[in-house]
Amino acid sequence: MKLPHRRHLLHLAAGAAALPAISRVAFAETYPSRPVHLFVGFPPGGPGDIIARLMGQWLSERLGQQFIIENRPGAASNVGTEAVVRATPDGYTLLLATSSNAINATLYDTLNFNFIHDIVPVAGISSEPCVMEVNPSFPAKTVPEFIAYAKANPGKINMASAGNGSVPHVAGELFKMMTGVDMIHVPYRGAAPALTDLLGGQVQVMFDLIVSSIAHIRAGRLRALAVTGATRSEELPDIPTVAEFVPGYEATAWQGIGAPKGTPADIVDKLNQAINAGLADPNIKTRLADLGATPMLTTSGKFGEFIANETEKWAKVIKFAHIKPV
Repeated sequence: MKLPHRRHLLHLAAGAAALPAISRVAFAETYPSRPVHLFVGFPPGGPGDIIARLMGQWLSERLGQQFIIENRPGAASNVGTEAVVRATPDGYTLLLATSSNAINATLYDTLNFNFIHDIVPVAGISSEPCVMEVNPSFPAKTVPEFIAYAKANPGKINMASAGNGSVPHVAGELFKMMTGVDMIHVPYRGAAPALTDLLGGQVQVMFDLIVSSIAHIRAGRLRALAVTGATRSEELPDIPTVAEFVPGYEATAWQGIGAPKGTPADIVDKLNQAINAGLADPNIKTRLADLGATPMLTTSGKFGEFIANETEKWAKVIKFAHIKPV
């Protein structure tokens, strides 16, 4: 029997080595070939759920397959996150990643997953700042006046939040950590009851998402002292940022898309391009603005860096404030 020529063997070996790469490319080109499930770790109707449905509709139209929203609430989004971590990494199970994931990494002592290592960042979607607001009867009209009053009256200001470990809570604790003021945290089961007591004067200050408070601010029922983003808000252009008085302060809620570890890079890239195309679409930008949100166009790598930075920042705040889940 004639043995194969060495050059022929090398050619065969090179061809075999190329097969996985070729199959991956072909897989990405045909993806998605069936419906995709996007898990949301919160109940229907909230801001995150609305943003997920908005992006899911865009991706369905853009990629030609249905993107089905699956609400898996529980443990501040940990239930839904774990379901995605355990899913097959083929691009057909995705996660609405949120600021809660960055907070929960430290807030919960025992999780069955490591968010940064077990979820592949696909793309950012949006970010929303909070607004530092007080009841109109409160004497301070600016952030410096608030800080001065709080230092003169330690432990006498009640700070409402949507619950332990929520963005409004950690935003307030970050403010306490960076200014040295002493306020009493009063957690509620959601933003609505917290706002009710703020409007009624039972609590004095709250760091709330702009979208749920802006009507009260415009009507004069609440006084906005500052917004918590890095720049001023288009919805409240005359209101300064906290950082204008407390350099380096920033606190936002955010949303993006993640996938199980091991999801092919070609599929991640395809989703990233489709999501960023949606964020550049005027209709989606308008819808996001209605929610007080700003588009977050990123590469997968930059979104991963952002998540790591957010996780590190909130870890410091949670440890400083000794926050525990309820």
